[in-house]
Amino acid sequence: MRLTVHAVAGKLPRWVAEGSADYERRLPRELKLTWRDVPLARRGADGSGAVLAEREGERLLKGLGDEDRVIALDPTGEPWRTEDLARHLADWQMDGRPVAFLVGGPDGLSPACRARAERSWSLGRLTLPHPLVRIVLVEQLYRAWTILSNHPYHRG
Repeated sequence: MRLTVHAVAGKLPRWVAEGSADYERRLPRELKLTWRDVPLARRGADGSGAVLAEREGERLLKGLGDEDRVIALDPTGEPWRTEDLARHLADWQMDGRPVAFLVGGPDGLSPACRARAERSWSLGRLTLPHPLVRIVLVEQLYRAWTILSNHPYHRG
């Protein structure tokens, strides 16, 4: 199954690449995770947060396929427990469609991105820096897979 993270991102610190790569290496071959970063919209006096999110959203949406199952990472989404994610992952694997996760920029996701998403997932009530979201996301995907595989990593 193909998993793609479409994220609005600037230059990422080395520790983010190292942290996410560590969990990516642990994922099984049947879970192919790829990253597609789109640049931040240019910040300046001429753009409100909504306008900037709209520009970034257009870039995110251009990378989606018609068949993609889209999951928006959004603070207003459903708060999933890891076990919930594991159940979703199992369903997605059975369905076989590619899964696309959308991660917005500093101003969040545009209404068009939220409308395109089949589900909206909140990583919690804390405000996380966007680079950290990447590591949390890939670690949770790995942890969900370990639950499904009865691997001892997740001890719940």
